Amino acid sequence: MLPPPISRPRSRDLGITVGELPTGRYNALTDVPGVRVGHTTLIRPPRVHSGVTAIVPDGVGPGSPLSAGVFAGNGYGKLIGATQIAELGTLETPVLLTSTLSAFRAADALVGWVLQRPEGADARSLNPVVGECNDGLLSDIRSRPVREEHVRAALDTASYGPVAEGCVGGGTGLTALGFKAGIGTSSRRLPLAGPVITLGVLVQANFGGTLRVRGRTVTPADVGLPAEGPDPRAGSCMVVAATDAPLDARQLTRLARRCVYALARAGAAYGHGSGDYGLAFGTGPLGTPAGPAVVPDDTLDALFTAALDAVEESVLNALLTATTTTGPYGDTRHPLPARPLLALLE
Repeated sequence: MLPPPISRPRSRDLGITVGELPTGRYNALTDVPGVRVGHTTLIRPPRVHSGVTAIVPDGVGPGSPLSAGVFAGNGYGKLIGATQIAELGTLETPVLLTSTLSAFRAADALVGWVLQRPEGADARSLNPVVGECNDGLLSDIRSRPVREEHVRAALDTASYGPVAEGCVGGGTGLTALGFKAGIGTSSRRLPLAGPVITLGVLVQANFGGTLRVRGRTVTPADVGLPAEGPDPRAGSCMVVAATDAPLDARQLTRLARRCVYALARAGAAYGHGSGDYGLAFGTGPLGTPAGPAVVPDDTLDALFTAALDAVEESVLNALLTATTTTGPYGDTRHPLPARPLLALLE
């Protein structure tokens, strides 16, 4: 476990806003009531820059699943548990994000953690959900550094409130769009068929393409960085969305699609080797007398817009809050620098 990373400006700190909808208090996934986030960050320079991020909805378990949907924009990835979500439309564990070759150990650790909790006391079947990105450019991915104790630490320390971004947890060794990247998050609040609801998203950004900010392309060379460009071997982005809006699994799948589409706004290339996934879950009860009615499909446009805006802003936050990292093979990636970016945009 490491101390909190150095605080760096987020997109809104620089006056760069995306869309017109207001954010929640923390402008993070945790603005959705009942959702916590935790990280375990593993840094042993220059060999290891890796970790695991845990997204923990309150009370989720095999006996108390949440409605969920999943979408693969390009399926070159190892999203463990995806087929059961697609088939049943339910999420029954927290969601973990980690390094590609550590995903399988993380899934086993997640199963053990759930089985030992009251929510899993009677479980004879369990669908752990683990997403991944390849951090092999800046970390020794073959060493599979993420172990059971790291997964349990991320789950046990998951908290409400501000979410650490950049080079933390499952984003520690990642790059995107030619820059150092990692974890980014954002949220939106909006009326939906009456009540005001919250949508929160978190990205694990590691994809290729050319960054776009306010409609213009931004390369590393444009902001005074070495023009190393995106690594052609690397790719992928996991986008996790949560909402307290009363949506069913089919509608959440529609929302998950928009989360993947939104990456194009930031410049994603959706290359051959990129695993681009959206996973969306709801936090409220459905189908019970106490639960709200599912909102009509023809009222979802504002929610889709919120998803596009929040994902785009999350990617910017991941690039801005990261820190310069050199990997075991001499490769270095730099974050998106705030001042040169503002000068370029002006």
